[in-house]
Amino acid sequence: MTTARTATPSTARAINDRLALNLLLEQGPLTATELRDLTGLSRPTVADLLERLQRTGLVAVVGERGEQRRGPNARLYALVASRAHIAAFDVRSGGVSMVVADLAGRTLATAEVPVEGDGAPGTAAELTATLLRTARGAGVERLHTVAVGAPGLVDPATGRLQSTGNLPAWHAELLAELRGLPGTEVILENEVNLAGRAEHRVGAARDRDTFVLMWLGHSVGAAVILDGRLRRGFSGGTGEICFLPVPGTVGLPSADSCEGGFHDLVGSAAICALARAHGLPADPAGDALAAEAVVRAAQAGGAGGRFLDELAERIAIGAAGVCVVLDPGCVVLGGEIGRAGGAELAGRVERRLARLSPLSTEVRAGTAGGGAVLAGAVLTAGDAVRRDLFGEF
Repeated sequence: MTTARTATPSTARAINDRLALNLLLEQGPLTATELRDLTGLSRPTVADLLERLQRTGLVAVVGERGEQRRGPNARLYALVASRAHIAAFDVRSGGVSMVVADLAGRTLATAEVPVEGDGAPGTAAELTATLLRTARGAGVERLHTVAVGAPGLVDPATGRLQSTGNLPAWHAELLAELRGLPGTEVILENEVNLAGRAEHRVGAARDRDTFVLMWLGHSVGAAVILDGRLRRGFSGGTGEICFLPVPGTVGLPSADSCEGGFHDLVGSAAICALARAHGLPADPAGDALAAEAVVRAAQAGGAGGRFLDELAERIAIGAAGVCVVLDPGCVVLGGEIGRAGGAELAGRVERRLARLSPLSTEVRAGTAGGGAVLAGAVLTAGDAVRRDLFGEF
């Protein structure tokens, strides 16, 4: 028989501190009275925790609430967002996007750096130097945590990146450079997983604890969120649906190539070819042109509608394969193609999916935007910093 353990005074204080800090993070500046109302804690307990958090530099008085009586009860307390800083990377084959943000996740500076091919010698070092210059330009001298989103498998045990295609060498070199920054934690995550986190926290799936994000762009992938948790699988390969064998392709995928898999139905090159077959301009193949073709089709009737119908049929084939295994109840269409198709494409996919699977599944268009990977990386880095500074209970 086990007995419940009573929290020690120090544990109770830490739990109360984190509760107050999270409220200040989510709601902005609050008075002591508002904190008491939101937490249910006593007046002395709230007074003690505010004094304690001010001593640690995590909370400061930032003004007074005008409608309340002047005095201690009217003071506004806020999280000191400059207490720690984070950075986020979206690493693609053609370059990187980066963001520097504060503890509250507010963007302080951004940078875009194109990289051609395999990059020149020293590309990774220059990208890291760009990050540090960007941070210093925003008044940030030290980065607590950097979260990196990259294509490929991220081994949950080792944190190493394994390519499922031909990724340029500078990807791995960049990770090594970032991990060499003193006093900075580096978190590596698959790019689609980060986009899934963004859709869960700030996008189309905010009301869902279980859903699948289908990423439709140059390549194809998925992020799986079950019971509020991102699932990576044994080797980090959960969601590699570009390798999913499906009808309608020539041949089958292999361990070395997703050609012949679901990718060949809905990757950007396949979508451009489909658009051309319906008389829509989309040549040569490319993410932007494929998305443009989808947008045009969504705005037009006739051939555009027939193109969307066939595209939805293709997407539904892959979605059905995912849904009959996971039964997520909700599929979000993200990436350049999912965003371009919007509600028009999502509705078509939902209707076709209903004919392929007995499981009720809602299909939504992603709303986290073109910066979903960066947004997810900022959220991931911020969570890590807050676990360190606020404690985890």
